[in-house]
Amino acid sequence: TLAQKLAEITPGDSDKKVYFGNSGTEAIEAALKLARYATGRNRFIAFYRAFHGRTYGSLSLTASKPVQRKGFGSLLEGVTHVPYPYCYRCPDREVEGTCNPACLQVIEDVLFNSMLSPTEVAGIVFEPIQGEGGYVVPPKEFFIELKRISRKYGILLIADEVQSGMGRTGKMFAVEHFECEPDIIAIAKGIASGLPLGATVAPSQIMNWVHGSHASTFGGNPVSCVAALETIRLLEEGLIENAAAVGKFLIQRLWKLAERHPMIGDIRGLGLMIGVELVKDKKTKEKAVEWREAAIGSAFHKGLLLLGCGENTLRLMPPLIVNQQQAEVAVEILDEVFTEIESQRVSL
Repeated sequence: TLAQKLAEITPGDSDKKVYFGNSGTEAIEAALKLARYATGRNRFIAFYRAFHGRTYGSLSLTASKPVQRKGFGSLLEGVTHVPYPYCYRCPDREVEGTCNPACLQVIEDVLFNSMLSPTEVAGIVFEPIQGEGGYVVPPKEFFIELKRISRKYGILLIADEVQSGMGRTGKMFAVEHFECEPDIIAIAKGIASGLPLGATVAPSQIMNWVHGSHASTFGGNPVSCVAALETIRLLEEGLIENAAAVGKFLIQRLWKLAERHPMIGDIRGLGLMIGVELVKDKKTKEKAVEWREAAIGSAFHKGLLLLGCGENTLRLMPPLIVNQQQAEVAVEILDEVFTEIESQRVSL
């Protein structure tokens, strides 16, 4: 069954249970309820620039854009946001390639010492790679510190793999890159190749709520479940490896572009989850917000579909079936687009 397969492929060797919903936001809502139920605590820690959904609980965790919250009044009580590691713009990073996660020290040194008792915190909700926040890839130290804090205080780690999971990063789940084993995982988007399905996976000793505590009428509908099983089969038969290989090629080619395009400030990502941050000046790192919008429009007219994320980052997330030749075409189009913008041949 799909539940058995998800229990098998998600990180961790413990016996697991699976809750099925219809979407990513439902998977997160289930994770919040489960964390409260399992711990008897009622507060959560989330991160600035995070996106976890638009229903009441998940929106309370979301801190991506003001428009997503505006007009909806008070949200879920007990959610506190802290900084997420953003190495490209880290004020404390003195040497490239090193990391002293001062942003995470905020949790213990500031939060727990001033306004929040760790004994009240049910879970820390995080994206292994921030999606809407700018395709930000944290350093491995982030996960080491998260694990230390969670184990020290008995706080559950809740991984939102809705966008980063299901082979997108070149592994089945993004947390595998960082040897992180969360307590609860939320999955959706690519799980059923476009059909509505979300899943929340946790060890049986955590997901031990009584029958009827949580449910969804159409959650786990058989059509979506069959699609998910077939999707996983295709992922395991080569699409994950393809994402890793083509993603590596694409990132290498993009860095070559950066050598001759000063508007490219940073390139980051894993597999086929890649962000290209655009700046007006590489030294000051001034955000090129309008250039990003111009790039999306120009690329569209040339046959390349892009999305934005963060304030000034291009999001590259092609289908996992993309090949190296198609990736090269995308790079050539981006080269044209950046050249036009830098020579001001595109209206901003």
